[in-house]
Amino acid sequence: MLLQVQAAVSPPEPKPSTSAPAPEHRPPAAAPASEQSAGTVRPRLLLIEDEAGIVDFVRRGLQGAGFVLEAAADGIEGERLALSRNYDVILLDLMLPGRDGLEVLSAIRKARPGVPVIVLSARGELDDRVGGLDAGAVDYLVKPFSLAELEARVRAHLRLIEQAATTTLRGAGIEMNLLTREVSRDGEAVLLSTTEFELLACLLRHHGQVLTREQILTYVWRYEHDPATNVVDVYIGYLRRKLARADGSTPIATVRSVGYRLGRAE
Repeated sequence: MLLQVQAAVSPPEPKPSTSAPAPEHRPPAAAPASEQSAGTVRPRLLLIEDEAGIVDFVRRGLQGAGFVLEAAADGIEGERLALSRNYDVILLDLMLPGRDGLEVLSAIRKARPGVPVIVLSARGELDDRVGGLDAGAVDYLVKPFSLAELEARVRAHLRLIEQAATTTLRGAGIEMNLLTREVSRDGEAVLLSTTEFELLACLLRHHGQVLTREQILTYVWRYEHDPATNVVDVYIGYLRRKLARADGSTPIATVRSVGYRLGRAE
C-alpha cells in the first residue's frame, strides 16, 4: 500500500558547506538501433517471436509506420532483452522455444510492471485469451492478425502511457505519483520529505542520465544555495538510505567528478 509523502521525515536541510503470411523458417534480420528520426523520438518495440516470416512481416509494417523494432527468436533471449533494455511496448508470442511465453510474461510483469505487453498467439480459444490477459498482458491478438489492427493497438497503448506519464514517474523499481505525492519502490511505500521528493522527481525525469551537482541545484533548489554547498550530497545520502533494498543496494550511482545518476546508464 502506498503512503502519503511526509513533509518532514528527514533531518532539517543542512546549511550550505494486414494478415500474416505463412511463416518462413529463416533467421530474422537485424533490427535498427536508432530511436530518432529527423529529431523525432520513435517508439521502441520488442518482438519476441520464433517464426521468421512473422518477424519479417511485423518488422516491415511497424518500421514503415515509424516504430523502431528489435526482435528475439526464443523465450530466453526475449526475456533477457525485455529486462535489460527499455522498450515502450513488447509484442510476445506464447509458444516459444527455450522458455514458454507465459513464463516470460510473468518475469516482465514482475520486473517491468509499467511496460505494456501485447500477446500475439495462435492460441485463440477463450480460455487462452483470458489466461493471457489475467497473466498480465494488456492486449491479445490471435494469429493470423491484421497488421493495421496491430499498429492501431500499439498506438492506443502508447497513448495510455503518455497520459499516465503526466502524473506518474517510474524507474529503477520506483514509482512516484506527482498528484498524490506517493512513492514506492518494489511495491513498498517510501516516506519522503518535500525536498527529498523533489530531488527524486528530478532524478526520475532524467532516469539513466548523469546530472551534475550544479544541474541538480538548479532543478531542485533553484540556486537558492551557493553552488559550493554540499546540500546535494547530503540529500542524495538521505535518498539512498530510504531507497536501499535489504541487501543494501541503492539505485543512485555516483559518477566520480561529475555527479549522480538514477538507474543504469542509457
